[in-house]
Amino acid sequence: MLASSGVFAAMSWNVPVSRRVYHVITTLITIIATLSYFAMASGHASTFSCDTAWDHHKHVPDTPHEVCRQVFWGRYVDWALTTPLLILDLSLLAGIDGAHTLMAVVADLIMILSGLFASLGDSGTAQRWGWYAIGCVSYLFVIWHVGLHGSRTVSAKGSAVTRLFSSLAIFSLLLWTTYPIVWGIADGAHKTSVDTEIMIYSVLDVLAKPVFGLWLLISHRALADTKIDIGGYWSHGLASQGRIRIGDDE
Repeated sequence: MLASSGVFAAMSWNVPVSRRVYHVITTLITIIATLSYFAMASGHASTFSCDTAWDHHKHVPDTPHEVCRQVFWGRYVDWALTTPLLILDLSLLAGIDGAHTLMAVVADLIMILSGLFASLGDSGTAQRWGWYAIGCVSYLFVIWHVGLHGSRTVSAKGSAVTRLFSSLAIFSLLLWTTYPIVWGIADGAHKTSVDTEIMIYSVLDVLAKPVFGLWLLISHRALADTKIDIGGYWSHGLASQGRIRIGDDE
């Protein structure tokens, strides 16, 4: 993640500030992911979700014991910050309007937070699978606003941009669909070890962030129709007109 952040920053070196929006967004994604993985590796971004299990005996009363599983809440903080930026990348590429972009981001945040609440919920209760279901339904709204609506709006940008958006959107949405499947097997049903869960999520994160970002930036450089030119404060800062001057004599 850290290396990809450096690569993305270097790719923006000769690009005017007004046209760096994809570079800035994509670099922020991998920087946030880098910090998240550092936090998880150093033990600062995890907790334990514990359930009570009962040992049954013939001649003595049943005895309870706790079964705990490590939950990396830092991963959900990462996703809550980076997936809206990924949605913004796709929305800008397709020319999706602000209303649909906002709805996609809100649905995405509900999905991520629902996953966190489900991970910390009691096993076999609505705390776990109820939140999981809410997250899955929210994801359908992300698909609607980004995938389906985006495929209609991008057609106005020409066939080359349409093909690029379709490829990136399908790639991203298929990856994102894998996350709740992994969650259901790992955090939900506890059918895999925490180490296996970590490895699977790490591979998915590399594909969803550095690989996606490199694909987008290389294609963006080759396609003039994907360029976005932002002036004003983004490129030039505050203009001298309209500034409030403090300390001058009247």
